[in-house]
Amino acid sequence: MASKPPAGDPVQDAPQVRAPQHAAAGLPAVAHTLRVAQRQMGARRTARTLLKVNQKDGFDCPGCAWPEGDERHVAEFCENGAKAVAEEATLRRVTPGFFAAHPVADLADRSGYWLGQQGRITHPMYLAEGSDRYEPVTWERAFGIVAEELTALGSPDEAVFYTSGRTSNEAAFLLQLFAREFGTNNLPDCSNMCHESSGSALTETIGVGKGSVSLEDLHRADLIIVAGQNPGTNHPRMLSALEKAKAGGARIISVNPLPEAGLERFKNPQTPRGVLKGATLTDLFLQIRIGGDQALFRMLNKLVLDAPGAVDEDFVREHTQGYEEFAGAARAADWPETLAATGLSRSEIERALAMVLESRRTVVCWAMGLTQHKHAVATIREVVNLLLLRGAIGRPGAGVCPVRGHSNVQGDRTMGIFERPSDAFLDALDKEFGITSPRHHGLDVVRAIQALRDGKAKVFFAMGGNFVGATPDTEVTEAAMRRARLTVHVSTKLNRSHAVTGARALILPTLGRTDKDVQASGKQFVTVEDSMGLVHASRGNLPPASPHLLSEPAIVARLARAVLGTASATPWEEFARDYATIRDRIARVVPGFEDFNAKVSRPGGFTLPHAPRDERRFPTATGKANFTAAPVEYPEVPEGRLLLQTLRSHDQYNTTIYGLDDRYRGIKGGRRVVLVHPDDARELGLADGAYADLVSEWRDGTERRAPGFRVVHYPTARGCAAAYYPETNVLVPLDATADVSNTPASKSVIVRLEQSPSA
Repeated sequence: MASKPPAGDPVQDAPQVRAPQHAAAGLPAVAHTLRVAQRQMGARRTARTLLKVNQKDGFDCPGCAWPEGDERHVAEFCENGAKAVAEEATLRRVTPGFFAAHPVADLADRSGYWLGQQGRITHPMYLAEGSDRYEPVTWERAFGIVAEELTALGSPDEAVFYTSGRTSNEAAFLLQLFAREFGTNNLPDCSNMCHESSGSALTETIGVGKGSVSLEDLHRADLIIVAGQNPGTNHPRMLSALEKAKAGGARIISVNPLPEAGLERFKNPQTPRGVLKGATLTDLFLQIRIGGDQALFRMLNKLVLDAPGAVDEDFVREHTQGYEEFAGAARAADWPETLAATGLSRSEIERALAMVLESRRTVVCWAMGLTQHKHAVATIREVVNLLLLRGAIGRPGAGVCPVRGHSNVQGDRTMGIFERPSDAFLDALDKEFGITSPRHHGLDVVRAIQALRDGKAKVFFAMGGNFVGATPDTEVTEAAMRRARLTVHVSTKLNRSHAVTGARALILPTLGRTDKDVQASGKQFVTVEDSMGLVHASRGNLPPASPHLLSEPAIVARLARAVLGTASATPWEEFARDYATIRDRIARVVPGFEDFNAKVSRPGGFTLPHAPRDERRFPTATGKANFTAAPVEYPEVPEGRLLLQTLRSHDQYNTTIYGLDDRYRGIKGGRRVVLVHPDDARELGLADGAYADLVSEWRDGTERRAPGFRVVHYPTARGCAAAYYPETNVLVPLDATADVSNTPASKSVIVRLEQSPSA
């Protein structure tokens, strides 16, 4: 039987700490999954729901974007995917009575964990100007309020339309169409905060801002390099793919400042051997200093150039540009700088080189550990350089694999959610709908916050997500949001963004992935794109959490009509009635989606074309794959300071907090912990169990402080530290971003630790 939500916030003053684990999944993961699901859904609903996750006739997990193979397990989900489903399919409800009992000030004092545990929002809610709490509002009035504010703006560019990666292709396409018909390209999305660096680097170097490998490529690889990624927590189903690759003879190099249980050993709960023994995954662990990855790959490239016969000269000659300039820069790499930047030994790097040279089919996977640094784009370009040298793009079993962290974040970008769209996309959109899209670039996430802060943006509309919880420089961001005239959030559940509002605020409750979606033309499905470019249908199977919910496509369509009025010739009502009509339009606008409805009706969906992978054609500015030669950068940390990376716990997905434990790292009952190497802690005079304030240091001289963190002596790289976000987002300066991509540099924050009284 499902349990009630917590009445009060749990105390987190004294988290328990044990030794970190050295294996992921297994029976403990199964047991934990079932406990969480039972608590949220009850036994019967758990079975009904989980058996449909990631099935061809079921719904796409609202968690990560890892793909499914053609053959599916009965239980085609991981522990954290099951948590995401349980939180959405929960029997708990947030009704108008809840809002009547909890003023906004009370919600603002609650933790993200407590807010998320309250359940599904049942009614549209409105916070009037000057009011202290949300009240129920009709859908018609809600759309009218948004229309009032939008049409009163001095310019369409005073509005911001944000999209979270959970949004379906259909809803994302409608949202960008509405925004552009309204007159703005202000379409920031969660990619701006994560894989924007990947897209920037890959578009420049290979011509497509997405990964070039399939699941089958991973299975066929000789060598897989996993850099700046913790799949055991963030993409657990990836462990099955790594296990299969290992069984086929692949070797794995892990590059990370922290040892992670999931990359040490995977106990696959789907097999008897996995439960009893598990599979060792990593062959070589390079415990790199935070931000040292570009220097590592630059040195590997130098060594490949120096090794006789190591360069695929035919590929380089036929398919690439810029080789000579790159080779000159790579040959200038020197060992002292490389060792200082990486914290590695020469022998470790030479072992990695030997594995690279022995591999014909190499895949490099990465996530936020590479993308959230000032020099992130240059780092990923250097990864591409290595693969180009070896001819490892467009070869089966080889290529680039940026692992996306949200189930349709890649699809949203494909659908046009982008503040800097191409002229080709806008030309196709304008031709199809008879509109004139704006051609000037819009605002990304960081620039949207700056515009709100400076009074240049006045209306903020979010399709999903937890913008306030996900973004950097918390105090600046929250002050910026409070300057808005109106903040609107399309949501399934409560989060902190609902408690940090403009003068007026709306919460528009929507259907989730698990919910049946029935419109005037009958039962609907939506589509998503996974991290490897596969597009497939998603069909919920549960009765909606409330009869007062609308689907995301219906919300956008009705809002667009309310704002644009009868002057808009776009058939918004038709789109809300039948999503197939949206897909027909997508088919005529977005390359690769021709005959969309027919292709997505096939079980398992279809794979989008990818020129570098499919035909070794590189649609870059030069018409070839581009070598690059950026100067090597790495963070330089003053004496007595540490370099902090923000990260997730195992009981969390993005900003959604499922619980207060981090099982694999040995943390229980609290999130305000900072992981520090024992030698660094001793040099700073911080015993294990001491408490410290984390204070970031940035060139603007502003003090950014996160108080009261328990120090945990932990085997991280020397000079480095780690702590969970969103609690540490306050330390990340808004202006500390990656060159080119403007992604927040959340993985390299210089901090000092000031001892504080125990909690």
